[in-house]
Amino acid sequence: MRFMRLSRAAAIGLLFSLALTACVPANAPRSPAELAAAQSAEALSRQGQFDQAAQAWLALATQSRGHADSYRLLAAEAWREEGQLERAAPVLESIKRQRLSGDEPLRFDLLLAELALDRHDAATALRLTTQPNVVAPPALQLRLLEWRARAMAASGDRWGAARTRVQMDGQLSGFDHTQNRQQILALLNQVGVESLKQRAAAMQRGDRMLPWVNEALSQLGVAVAQPPPDLQQPVGTLLPGAGANVREGYKVPTQVALLLPNDGNYGAASTAIREGFFAAYLDAGRNHAPRPSVRVYDSQGTADGAVKAYQQAVSDGARLVVGPLTRGEVAAVFSQAQLPVPVLALNHPDDKQLPAADASEFGLLPETEGAQVADHMVERGLRQVYVLVSTDDFAQRAAGAFKAELAARGGQIAGTITLPPGVTSYAGIIAGLKLPATPTASAPATSGTTAPAESGVVNDAGIFISMRPAQARVLLPQLRIAQVNLPVFATSHVYEGSDDVAANRDLDGVEFCDAPWLFDAQPGLPNHDGIAARLPAARGGAARLFAFGMDAWNLVPYLEWLRAHPGSYVPGASGQLAADQFGRVRRVLIWAQFQNGLARPLGGSLQMDDVPSNAPPATAEPSPVGSLSNGAFQPAVD
Repeated sequence: MRFMRLSRAAAIGLLFSLALTACVPANAPRSPAELAAAQSAEALSRQGQFDQAAQAWLALATQSRGHADSYRLLAAEAWREEGQLERAAPVLESIKRQRLSGDEPLRFDLLLAELALDRHDAATALRLTTQPNVVAPPALQLRLLEWRARAMAASGDRWGAARTRVQMDGQLSGFDHTQNRQQILALLNQVGVESLKQRAAAMQRGDRMLPWVNEALSQLGVAVAQPPPDLQQPVGTLLPGAGANVREGYKVPTQVALLLPNDGNYGAASTAIREGFFAAYLDAGRNHAPRPSVRVYDSQGTADGAVKAYQQAVSDGARLVVGPLTRGEVAAVFSQAQLPVPVLALNHPDDKQLPAADASEFGLLPETEGAQVADHMVERGLRQVYVLVSTDDFAQRAAGAFKAELAARGGQIAGTITLPPGVTSYAGIIAGLKLPATPTASAPATSGTTAPAESGVVNDAGIFISMRPAQARVLLPQLRIAQVNLPVFATSHVYEGSDDVAANRDLDGVEFCDAPWLFDAQPGLPNHDGIAARLPAARGGAARLFAFGMDAWNLVPYLEWLRAHPGSYVPGASGQLAADQFGRVRRVLIWAQFQNGLARPLGGSLQMDDVPSNAPPATAEPSPVGSLSNGAFQPAVD
């Protein structure tokens, strides 16, 4: 595992600051000649001429008896920066630790620890970096933690090494941040699946290691629980005493690039997302919010196309890149050696790697919905669940997340089956699952209802489904024929996005999670029906992608704030949006139910109290890049 070293510029700055500290009189005054020689050595360090600086410090050590050990320490540190730590070894041996003062003893110990690790002496390095009652000054904290982590890993304590690196996580940035995160996961992966599962089971929610353990398990192919984000404070809150137009967290870059494939398999999805993005962008202008210029680039739906589009956007002056769209495109952009401009990717990469330090991920994940259905059912007292899903990829992924979350919440899977496609009779499947039946059923069960004890029905049982509407319309009537009237909960895929009363009566009673904008359940957003009347891309199932595009814009002013303030969230079109510690934007959806063939939001499924608009007022309004014309948005496309 490669050692994470400070950048050369940072190392020079640190060494220079240490040299300055050494020149402050400690035990004896310095003569003008000695001060001049020290300044000369400092200048060599500042220029990166570490070998010459080391020689200068050693020369000073021979001339100054009172500060000789301090000068030898500076010489050893200069050789370390030159990458010649072994050359510093005899100098370190000549230093008397008791003659050092301030932070010098700790710096001395850190050099000895680094030298011990180079010589494969992990025990000595561990002893030097875990001494009790040692308080490291801020300038040395990261260095101490780095060598402690390395010593633990070399000693076989991979868990301790990972925990130590997690302590470092919030203090790093850029490449160092990315590399440290990779090392945390590499260490946890070596701990092993079973050990990680046991540790996770013993942790309380809020333990800072739990998200890392879950991330490692996920990378190892284990479905893990996804507790909902802790939503505490919406963004855009008016700041008291700061003026009528000042809202918390709002910050926009000067220029934004939107990367989407124009044609091909993703052309229709891109159209809905792009039009949603600019609909929210124009709505922000209505409230006189400051907005950046936006340029749209064709990512072509390919890895090469996405990388080229990103690089062109950077060359054109973009300060934030939104997109690309597909998993492969996102993975390709993230795999670049550097991301000079931050990214809000509109998907999650297919390689399961963490986002880079300046990257965020936002996607419509079926896993999110599966986990939220499990939470919802447990909150309703339904812990014995029958799982019936289609063969579709989204359904299988939702089912995996559902099972993991249900188990974490103390529920059990009573039975599970994947419904084969093209089948119109599920009688045998229903009988095989041995679902509890109600002798008489005059109406479908609704959420939160359980059968009376004398009916023979398990009181805490329910059904989870994830499938398209057509398949659900075949399944639900057959459950009723079999006198199975357990409450049924579903992912958003069960709803086509528009009402069809005649067809959807078969789904009456089914509860499902979905994007609030489809039901105009989120205050502060443009009206869904009004936009859908003008834009085909906002109708039916495409409305979810349109809402996703709206939120791609809604996130732009608040990305930095969300990542820096856990508990804050954007009241979005596709859900309440919060960022986790890894830069992934997570959604909390609302709940709706089919009632008399109509899909209607359920009361209490969303905080409706005076939620602030996502577009805070400002003093100036730049001209929009595109306009609504003839029922379709006309963006400026590069």
